[in-house]
Amino acid sequence: MIFRETALKGAFIIVPEWNEDPRGFFARTWCAEEFHAHGLNPMLVQCSISYNKKKGTLRGMHYQIAPFGEVKLIRCTMGAIYDVIIDLRSDSPNYTKHLTSVLTASNRHMLYIPEGFAHGFQTLEDNTEVFYQMSQVYMPESARGVRWNDPVFGIQWPPDERIIADRDQQYPDFIP
Repeated sequence: MIFRETALKGAFIIVPEWNEDPRGFFARTWCAEEFHAHGLNPMLVQCSISYNKKKGTLRGMHYQIAPFGEVKLIRCTMGAIYDVIIDLRSDSPNYTKHLTSVLTASNRHMLYIPEGFAHGFQTLEDNTEVFYQMSQVYMPESARGVRWNDPVFGIQWPPDERIIADRDQQYPDFIP
């Protein structure tokens, strides 16, 4: 795997290296030893799938607070997403800054999201599936979010017509 640190310290784009032959290819997408060697949390305790019927589906911006803060490893297994993370670590020099990336089934890139970041995405194609691996189990009482279009973050989303859950539209203004 190739680990590319992003402008937001601790967040990485991870590119599988595949071995190809006439049958197709084989690639590793997870190795606790390699994650540990890059200073990343290798603990994964839960996996989830998000299936999205329509292009323009927006999910986010979600995170969990302590003591259930979580690392996420995100991969798009079908279709394509415009993925967004926001650094909400108040002691970070990148506090309130965001990063966008396009994850697709064909590019097979993964996004490692450290604890203390909010995460969300907008689908770029119909029938898109996203695979999540997390370092903590989901705890509803620790679940939080910030509004996807809060001006504090200045995220430029794709201009598609959006499908958004009421909960994700009703988060209050973020006050840094």
